Amino acid sequence: MENKNIIICIGRQLGSGGHDIGRMLAAEFDAKYYDRELLNLAAKESGFSKKVFERNDEQKGFFKTLFGIQTTHIGGGLYNSNISQDSLFQFQSDAIRKAAAEGNCVFVGRCADYVLRDIPNVVKIFITATMYDRITRISASKRATKIFQKKNITPKEAKHCILQAEGHRASYYNYYTGKKWGAAESYDLCISSSVLGLEGTVQFIADFIRKRYGI
Repeated sequence: MENKNIIICIGRQLGSGGHDIGRMLAAEFDAKYYDRELLNLAAKESGFSKKVFERNDEQKGFFKTLFGIQTTHIGGGLYNSNISQDSLFQFQSDAIRKAAAEGNCVFVGRCADYVLRDIPNVVKIFITATMYDRITRISASKRATKIFQKKNITPKEAKHCILQAEGHRASYYNYYTGKKWGAAESYDLCISSSVLGLEGTVQFIADFIRKRYGI
C-alpha cells in the first residue's frame, strides 16, 4: 500500500501530554490532527450519531452490544438499531484510513498504528511520563472531573483512577490489535515527556521524524 504522506500515530499514557504533543506535531508538519475528531469522521461515514462513538471511545468492546440507539436513515435505507462495538471499531478504522490517504495526519490513540500497519512510512510514537507529572497534568485539566469523579482527591486516589482508566484503554488496544499496549516493540520511538518537557519532546520527535522521512 503506497502512501507518501507524513503519518504520525501517537499512543500515550493518560496524563503524559500526548494530546498537546500531537497538536504541536501537527502544526510542525502542516498535518491534520485527529483525536476525538475521528469520532466525527466515523459518525459521518457510518451515519450514526457521534454520541454512539463517544460512548464507546477506546473502551474494550467485545462484551457489550448497544441497544435502543435511534435508527438513522442513510441512502434510503436504515441502519439497525442494534450494533456491536466491533462494528463501531470498523467504522472508525475506515475513517482513519480515509484520512491518512488524503494528506499529512497526526492520529492520537484509537489503534491508528495498527489500522495503518500496511502503510510502510507510518511513524509510531508512544508517550510516557512520571506518575507525578501525570497526576499534576490531569488534575489541572478540564478532564479532571471526568477522570477523578470528585474534588480534593489524594495522590493515591488519583493514581488509582488514572490506572483504572488506562486499563480500559490498554484492554481496548490489546483486544483489537493482538499486541500489548505500551510495549516498546509496537512503536518506532518511546519517549517520556517528563525528561524534556512538552516542547522539548515535540522537538525531539520532530527531529526523529525528519530523519525517518529524510526531509
